[in-house]
Amino acid sequence: MTPQDPRPAGRPDRPLRFVFYTHSLVSDWNHGNAHFLRGILRALEVRGHHARALEPADGWSRRNLVAAHGDHHIDEFGILFPDLGTKTYGPRFDHEEALEDADVVVVHEWTDPALVARLGRARARGARFRLLFHDTHHRAVSDRPGIAGLDLDGYDGVLAFGAALREEYLRAGWGRQVFTWHEAADVSVFRPMAAPAARRDLVWIGNWGDGERGAELEEFLVRPAAMLSLDATVHGVRYPDHALKRLDLAGIDYRGWVPNVQVPEVFAAHRVTVHIPRRPYVETLPGIPTIRPFEALACGIPLISAPWDDAEGLFREDDMRRAGDGAAMRAHLRELLSDPEAAEAQAARGLETIRARHTCGHRVEELFDILAALGTAAPQNREIIT
Repeated sequence: MTPQDPRPAGRPDRPLRFVFYTHSLVSDWNHGNAHFLRGILRALEVRGHHARALEPADGWSRRNLVAAHGDHHIDEFGILFPDLGTKTYGPRFDHEEALEDADVVVVHEWTDPALVARLGRARARGARFRLLFHDTHHRAVSDRPGIAGLDLDGYDGVLAFGAALREEYLRAGWGRQVFTWHEAADVSVFRPMAAPAARRDLVWIGNWGDGERGAELEEFLVRPAAMLSLDATVHGVRYPDHALKRLDLAGIDYRGWVPNVQVPEVFAAHRVTVHIPRRPYVETLPGIPTIRPFEALACGIPLISAPWDDAEGLFREDDMRRAGDGAAMRAHLRELLSDPEAAEAQAARGLETIRARHTCGHRVEELFDILAALGTAAPQNREIIT
């Protein structure tokens, strides 16, 4: 049996200074973790703590955003998120100096391995901050050498975004202590919006990636939309030509990348959405929904999901519709699009669960518990501020 998370209750008894090493806070181009970390930084600041992010100046997501859409999106970040502090670093950046006043340092798994090791050595030499490694991907099962090659010896703990991923770390002996820390919805951004007078039927927001769900997209999105003659929209990046041609043949409107701050408006302009998980999360990391379902439900849109195992009981059975195959997906779509009362009730159930359990405010409270388990001081007030 896998050991339980060693996590007593508690919150810091003084303001803490957090530093998050992100792949990018500024760019969410093919980088959903940016949505979550923006919400975490904001939730920490609301609670009176100081949180800032560091990101590589030449990060892959940032480079692709600028190449595809121009650098004005980089400039807009400070306007859209004026309360979030972030700084870029390059080869000559003095990381030790930047962390002199830090209490907690969280390092994302896409951070350069040499820097991961450098931060671990700094902690091992006596740096005063708690050092946590944050894994929000499936590389522990799809690219084991890549994760196994990371030097985590100096880290106080690992934050894994699902129990199945945590178990992979424990089996492999990666990290001293491993905690489950799911992603969640940043409800300061993802919330219900007023619907326009004319709405389209179906929207799916997701990236093609490396083809980990090509067959699933065909069964649970493309064919149902085509067979039901739906007004359907797809947003996302990294779609190869053959995928774009298939969407066009099915009558689906492909609209490319959408900044996450615009996603609530996109959901409001459609009557239903679907969740189609990547294959590694279905086959080898059950219980990890990734961030998209949290965000969709937070926006108050009915959600129909392709198969995945909610092994950790994150959601109630009726928070979303479940479609075991393409025929079931068509049946759910037909019902929700033809019955406004059923669609409204479906959306309300999912939204209720998000607000009760799955906001970035809830995850900050869980992070405080993890820090308490690692010996960081903790106060009495447990009020949840979402």
